[in-house]
This record gives sequence, structure tokens and C-alpha cells, in this order.
Amino acid sequence: MAQHSEKAKARLHSLNLALESGSLATVQRIINSGLAPQDVAHLIESSPPKEREILWELVDEELEGEVLQHLSEELQGNFLRDMSAERVASVTSDLDIDDVADILQQLPERVTQEVLDVMDQQDRARLEAVLGYPEDSAGGLMNTDTVTIRADITLEVVLRYLRRHKALPDMTDSLLVVNRNNEFIGSLPIRKLLVSDPQQTVREVMSTDTRVIHATQHENEVAKLFERHDLVSAPVVDANGQLLGRITIDDVVDVIRETADHSLMSMAGLDDEEDTFAPALKTSRRRAVWLGINLITAFMASAVIGLFDATIEKVVALAVLMPIVASMGGIAGSQVLTLVIRGQALGHLSGANFRWLFNRELVVAAINGVLWALVIAAITLLWFGDPGIAVIIAAAIIINLLVAAVTGAALPLIMKARGIDPALAGSVVLTTVTDVVGFMSFLGLATLFYL
Repeated sequence: MAQHSEKAKARLHSLNLALESGSLATVQRIINSGLAPQDVAHLIESSPPKEREILWELVDEELEGEVLQHLSEELQGNFLRDMSAERVASVTSDLDIDDVADILQQLPERVTQEVLDVMDQQDRARLEAVLGYPEDSAGGLMNTDTVTIRADITLEVVLRYLRRHKALPDMTDSLLVVNRNNEFIGSLPIRKLLVSDPQQTVREVMSTDTRVIHATQHENEVAKLFERHDLVSAPVVDANGQLLGRITIDDVVDVIRETADHSLMSMAGLDDEEDTFAPALKTSRRRAVWLGINLITAFMASAVIGLFDATIEKVVALAVLMPIVASMGGIAGSQVLTLVIRGQALGHLSGANFRWLFNRELVVAAINGVLWALVIAAITLLWFGDPGIAVIIAAAIIINLLVAAVTGAALPLIMKARGIDPALAGSVVLTTVTDVVGFMSFLGLATLFYL
């Protein structure tokens, strides 16, 4: 494995040297015979726009589908827009049905229909079965390429049947057992098939407690099932229990990675499909919206400060200490917000245990509030020599940390109930609340004390 990795690195290094020297013939040779499709896709994604176009043109047509499935959705869409329906059908003909469905979903509905029209009847029927479900559901994630058997045949017959196949579908760890109505009734693990008496029937050996996934389940629920039960593959059934296909671990890994990317990018207000090397104008347009939202929240905090301008003019030390109160609240709130969002993602939180978590966070906020209020008050007293300001900032710190804990814990639940992604909007709302409350409590107490 390590040796293969070193070879791949050496080829990528050679490719980079060839790109720098402008030797396109060498680049084409390395891309089409020296690199895996995943590495070619990684190279394309890691290159500026002009080089991407050159690299894509150098990929042989028979490899385009393999490379295409490993590209980000945005790049897939860019390259697919320049292809005819016949070419799209051709380059995706050897891919798994679920991968073809993912690629076609980047195209307008009219173009997708044109691609379906030029496919053979069997592939079209399989593809339409997947496309009939939402992209983020188990039905949209599944692959219809399965090996099914009946329960009343012997294992010897099963082995003869398997030998007639040139190859089994990838990630085949079990054969799926169905009845005459194609209803799923169990699975026969390959490991059992190989060591059992060939004269036994499938019914005698098969497992009937196989984890079944319903086609309408969300992909995040599917990922949790795979993680919890260490699954390699799982059958997908419809509402009537009829077998539709199966989901394999490689697709689940993609879901987990995409979910992690989404959470990370959303915290900064970015699209999880954000292209590292997208043109400046497109990137600016995307980020401008989020900057505008943040500007509104910043003006709200500034408006609160403006209410107390007379107090700040009289006690200049307040202007120096204000950021401390807001910052402490923001950090404390972010810790709670992140914890609760993670708990939601893992399925740990429910109505029964949220009250306990909420109370725990209030106790933590109170303990940390008192601790750091004393520390900050002592520093303030040494700095400015004013006991009044020291007491005021201590009280404001405690108030803001308690409000931050309440807000950080409640926001994800409120947003999720309203269909808003907490990872995307939670941090902005939280920062606004802690800034406004922090400034209001600190400057309000100072106004009462000094004016």
C-alpha cells in the first residue's frame, strides 16, 4: 500500500514537472496510463481554471466517466455543459447507476431526459428508479446492481450461478434473498456460502435479521446506521418491502465527508461545494451576501453602543474594556452551539435528554462566569484603579456568559424546527446576541453607576 502511494506521488511529481515545461504529450501519457482516475480528478480540482480545461481535454474519452465521478459537483456541471446527450451517455456507460444518477443531477431536466432517451432500455429503467427519489435519500444513494437469489435453492446451485458471472458488483459481501414477488426476506453472507455444506438450502443458512433501509430515509440516517452497525452494504426496500437496490460503504463515506464539509464551510457562510480555484467574480458574488448579513448584525451592535455614547465619553475606560465582554460571551456561546449541533448530527439529542444538557450548560456558564469575572475584575482594578468599573465588568461577564449558554443551546433546536440549517446561520445569530447583550449589560450598568 505504501509502495503504491509512493508511486502515485512520483507520477504526480512527474506530471507537475511536465505541466511546468509545457510538454503536453508527456502530460497526456501520464494522465491516461500512469494515474488513477481519483488522482486525475484531484489534479484537475487543484489547478487554476485555464489549466483545468487543458487537463480535461487531455483525458481519453474512455476514462472521462471515471474521472468525472470523482470531481466536485460544480466542476462536473462545468464539463457536462459542453457535452452532447450522446457523449454523456457514452462516458457514463461503465459507471455504477448511483454514480451516473449523481452526475445527471448536475444537468438541467431537459438535458437529463435527452441522456435517458439515448440509453438502452435496461439502463434507463435502473436509472429512472434512482432518479425518482430525492438526491439526499436512500433511494437516491442506492445502486440497483445487485445479485439476488431464492431461498429454496441449494448452495451448490448458488455457486454455479455465481460462476456464470464475469465479476460480482463491487462491495458484494452478501447475496440478497427475495421471494417470487421480489420482496426482500434475508441475506446470504459470502463468508457463510463458502464454508457451508453445498447441499444445504439458502433458507437454512441465510440471515433474516439483516438491517434494511427504506428508500425514503435521509442519507444522514443511513450513514448513522452504517456507523452504528459496522455495515459494508445494506439492502434498500420500498414501502411494500420490495427490493430496490443496495447501499455500499463507499457511498456512505462520501455522505459523511460531504456532511463534514458542509458543517465546516457553513460556519464561515460558504457553500460546501465552494471551488478553491473559482474565478474571482463568482467567489466575490457568493461571499458578498454573507458579508452583507454580517454587516447588518454589526450595525445592530453598533447601535447599542451608540445609545450609551454619553457614558463612554465620561468614562473612556469603558471603550477599552467593551470588546472583552463581547468576546468572552461569543467564545462561550460558540462552544455550546458547536456541542449541540454535533449532538444533533450524531442523533444524541432528544426532548428527554435536552433538559439535562441545558441545565448542565447553565451550571458550567455560571461557574466559568464567576471564575473569569473575578480574574477580569482584578486585572481591571490593577489597570484602571477604579473599583466601580471592576464590579461592573464582572457583573456583565456573568450575565453575558449565562445568556450565551442559553442562546447556544436553544438556537440549534429552534432553527432545526423552522427548517433552517443551524451550522449555516447559528453562529451569526449567536454573535449578534452576545454582542448586543454584552454591550447592553456592560454599558447599561455603567450608565446606572456613573450617570
